[in-house]
Amino acid sequence: AALGGTTLAQHPAVLAAKEDFVQAWLAARRNAILAPVSGYVAKRSVQVGAHVSPGMALLSIVPLDQLWVDANFKESELQNIRIGQPVTVEADIYGGKVTYHGNVVGLSAGTGSAFSLLPAQNASGNWIKVVQRLPVRIALDSKELAEHPLRVGLSATVTVDTHRRDGAVLGAAMPSVPVYATQSLGQLVQDADKMADTVIAKNIAK
Repeated sequence: AALGGTTLAQHPAVLAAKEDFVQAWLAARRNAILAPVSGYVAKRSVQVGAHVSPGMALLSIVPLDQLWVDANFKESELQNIRIGQPVTVEADIYGGKVTYHGNVVGLSAGTGSAFSLLPAQNASGNWIKVVQRLPVRIALDSKELAEHPLRVGLSATVTVDTHRRDGAVLGAAMPSVPVYATQSLGQLVQDADKMADTVIAKNIAK
C-alpha cells in the first residue's frame, strides 16, 4: 500500500541501487585528481606508490598569476591609508630593477599578534606597549606578474601614495562570485546521474 502509484524508476529499491551505482561510478572516475585551479605544484608530500587516505594533504597549488601582497604597516602609519590608493612594490628578488604597480584593496580587521596562538597581553596585566603591525592587502597588475613572476613568502618594499584620502577605510562586502571555483566535481555527478538513468531506462524497456 505504501508503494501504490509509484513508478518503477521511483521505486525505493531502484533509487537505492541508483545511489550505489552513482557512488561506485564516482569512485572509479575520481582516481584521477583534478585541480580546482591552474598553477604550480609546491610543498609536495606524496610520492609514487604511496597509499593515500581521505583528507590527506598531497601538495599545494600556487596560482602565480593571481598573487597579492600583504604589507605589514605599523599602526602609526595607517592614519592616511584608504582603499583604492595607488601602490608601488619593489620585491627583493628583483631589487630595484622591477617596480610593480597595484592598489590597496583592504585592511585586516586585526593585527597579527591579536590572532596569534599566544597573544602578547596576559591576564596578570603585565602588558608592555609595543607598536603593532596591521596587514594591508594590495592587488598587483596581472600583466606585470606575468612578465616578472613572484613567489609566495618573498620580502618587498611597499610604498602607498596617500594623497587621495576620499576612499573608504573599511572594505566592501564580499563578492558574490568566488575567486577560485571548479566545475570538475559537479560535472562528474551530472554524468553519473545520466548514466544511472540510462541503465534504468534500458531495464524498463525490457
